[in-house]
Amino acid sequence: MSVTTNPYAPPKARVEDVVQSSSDAEAIRREFLKHETSVRSIGTLYYLAGGLLCVGALFLAYVYFSVRSHVPVTIIAPIYVLLGVLSILLGRGIKSLHPWARTTAVVLACVGLLGVPVGTAINGYILYLLLSKKGKRIFEADYADIVAATPHIKYRGSLLTWILLTVAIVLFVAIVTVSFFR
Repeated sequence: MSVTTNPYAPPKARVEDVVQSSSDAEAIRREFLKHETSVRSIGTLYYLAGGLLCVGALFLAYVYFSVRSHVPVTIIAPIYVLLGVLSILLGRGIKSLHPWARTTAVVLACVGLLGVPVGTAINGYILYLLLSKKGKRIFEADYADIVAATPHIKYRGSLLTWILLTVAIVLFVAIVTVSFFR
C-alpha cells in the first residue's frame, strides 16, 4: 500500500530544530560585540552631523533676518534642514542595524573619501567597518534576533577611551568658543 503525502499539510519541523540556543546567541554576540559597537558609533556621527546641519540652518536664518545679508538663505537653509533630517534618519537606521542604512552609509562614505585628508581617513574607516565580514554579519536579519535574545550583553569601553573622548570634546568646544568670540 502506497502512502501519499498531503501537499497542503503543515511542515513537521520542531521549533527546537530552528531556534538557536541562548548560549549560541551569546557566543555570536560576544564575538561581534566590539565591531557592533563601532558600527553603532557611525550612527552617532550621523546624529551629530544632522544636528549640526539643523543648527547651521537656524544660524543662517538668524543672520539673514538680523543682518539682512545677501546670502540666499531661503534656498540654503531648507537644504540644510533636509540634509540634517536625512542624516538623523540614517543615524537611527545604522544604530538599529537596518540593511538599507548600511547601503546608504557606504554610498555616502564613498563620496566622503573626497574630503582629503580627514574625510578620507574617517570615511575609509567607516567603509572598513561596514564592508568587512563582521560588518556584513551585523546587518544580516538573524543578527537582530540575536541582539534581541541577548539584551544583557553590553560593551564596556576602557577608561582611556572615555578620557580621550572627553578631552576631544573639551578641545572642540574651546576651539569653537575662541573662534566665535574673536
